[in-house]
Amino acid sequence: MESGMRYLRLAGVAAALIFVLTLVGFGAALDGYLQSVYPVALLGARGFPNATAFNLLAFVLPGMMAAAVTLALRLRLPRNADWLPRIGAQLVFLSALAFIAMGLLPLDPRDLESEASRFHGTAWMMWCLAFVPGACLLAAGLRQFPEWRLFARLSVFAAMIVLVAAFLLTSVIAAGIAQRLAFAAWLAWLALAGWQHGAATGKP
Repeated sequence: MESGMRYLRLAGVAAALIFVLTLVGFGAALDGYLQSVYPVALLGARGFPNATAFNLLAFVLPGMMAAAVTLALRLRLPRNADWLPRIGAQLVFLSALAFIAMGLLPLDPRDLESEASRFHGTAWMMWCLAFVPGACLLAAGLRQFPEWRLFARLSVFAAMIVLVAAFLLTSVIAAGIAQRLAFAAWLAWLALAGWQHGAATGKP
């Protein structure tokens, strides 16, 4: 039991490291790929070399770890917490499932209006729209508990970064940078959620 709790505490950090290392490694191996310009999902698009491996390592595996962390977070909420953080936890769990879906529904780079590309775009949108209100609801419901207060504040901060980066910054900076900023905020929050799980339960 304790080893399982320890794994969950590290799962968020592991998910972030796996995503970053996969993105850097596969990006460096593809001639002409610029991290600041091209979307992350292009490395896993149909017809690209090693696309399946990239999708599994960048989206599916980290997404499964994220699902485990968010589910554990839901189960470890304070017993006297109201409905706000419980709904929030369900939404951030949904965002983890949408992250997995991005790897299972790769882009079709030859036709961005195709059904495949639209499915991928829908998964991306679900990831954003589930996480932002989910993190905010968690924060609203947990700020009254001292041991959760810092986590609540940082959850709002992460949600705002994802919201701005996903929907506003693309008109100001390169889309590749904006998307990576959104992913970075989510992964940082995920790592924090894993550590917060351990802190709230008192596990080493």
